[in-house]
Amino acid sequence: MNYHQADFSIDNIIEFKQQVLYWANQFNICCCLDNHQYQLPHHSTEFLVAVNPVHELAIHHQFIDGLKEFLHLHQNYWLFGHVNFEVKDELFSTTSHHIDNIQFPPLYFFVPATVIELKKNIATIYCIHQQPTEIYQTIIHTNIDNNSYATSQNISFKPRITKEDYLTTIHQLQQHIQRGDCYEINFCQEFFAEDVIINPLFTYQQLAAISPNPFACYYKINHHHLLCASPERYFKKEGNTIITQPIKGTIKRNITNKTLDNSLQQTLYNSQKDRSENVMIVDLMRNDLSKICTKGSVKVDELYGIYTFPQVHQMISTISGNLLPQINFADILQTTFPMGSMTGAPKKRVLELTEQYEQTKRGIYSGTVGYIAPNGNADFNVVIRSLVYNALNKYLNYQVGGGITFYSNAVAEYEECLLKAAAMKKVFS
Repeated sequence: MNYHQADFSIDNIIEFKQQVLYWANQFNICCCLDNHQYQLPHHSTEFLVAVNPVHELAIHHQFIDGLKEFLHLHQNYWLFGHVNFEVKDELFSTTSHHIDNIQFPPLYFFVPATVIELKKNIATIYCIHQQPTEIYQTIIHTNIDNNSYATSQNISFKPRITKEDYLTTIHQLQQHIQRGDCYEINFCQEFFAEDVIINPLFTYQQLAAISPNPFACYYKINHHHLLCASPERYFKKEGNTIITQPIKGTIKRNITNKTLDNSLQQTLYNSQKDRSENVMIVDLMRNDLSKICTKGSVKVDELYGIYTFPQVHQMISTISGNLLPQINFADILQTTFPMGSMTGAPKKRVLELTEQYEQTKRGIYSGTVGYIAPNGNADFNVVIRSLVYNALNKYLNYQVGGGITFYSNAVAEYEECLLKAAAMKKVFS
């Protein structure tokens, strides 16, 4: 069983991407990863879509062993999938008893029958069952009827915890920090809507139009839908090199005044609070990577980099290393997951505190979606800034959070959560 492949020159990239999305959405399982033309350092590919599983892995326990076996059996194939935040329970011997109304499988990967990769204006189509030309002709003749893809409007989201309870919790977490239980903790809260009907693809397109980000994805497993506008990379593997790019530090933009917008960038860069958060996670990720990289190869390529996105400026650092021989995705996951930007430090203790103080399972939020190429290269995002929908029980949510340190201001942290949620709320306003 091998992939047939062929290249096709694309005249109208935006139209082609839209046709691919609508074509992919006809399948029960699809994964569409979109860079939105961000030419950031370590750029991988503009647009990558996978559909129609030939082989699947969906497991609820013994994640690492099951994943290693699946990777071994399907070497030299494309693999796409996700890992939920709750896989942490196996990795750190923690437990979670909170509710999960979305119910994505904890870990799911599939070998797709068809993959479409777009780089600049060249689309490469890889197929197992069909010929690439046949797929290409089907895509370019896909009808896009936006009028038939209406979605619910004016959906009102309810907070899982009140603002007052959030503020109280932040003060309690700071007491843990003061006692030395941890240095920093990422605390998240859920906003949800029940008994709602949306069109997931149309809603994703609205979200992408409002907030096009470099690690966005439209991801569907049957009735589970992830509509993701993430700006954050978990890790990228290229050959024996691995990089990770945690985000810690957020400030709003002023898109109407360039001078003020530049001033906000400088404010973020000089923020001692954000630098403190960022460097803690950098140290954590350096430590994680050192366990799977050759001695002395782990280094910080960029510290406190400021990057601009539609709603916010972000502080991003880049850490890299040279992987030890025979290290695969399962080993990387076992050593570095959950990613430090979504936990805090030290990991095990903050994961225990997460369970104690949060009210909802994070599920696919704070997890990761991505791909492994046939040559072993891989790229995975951090699932944040996302709408998540269960079409079976009509439950829709988004979660937002931030890194809490001893110096955090509880009200400012709450306002930062609302800032991060702005694009999701705007979709339904």
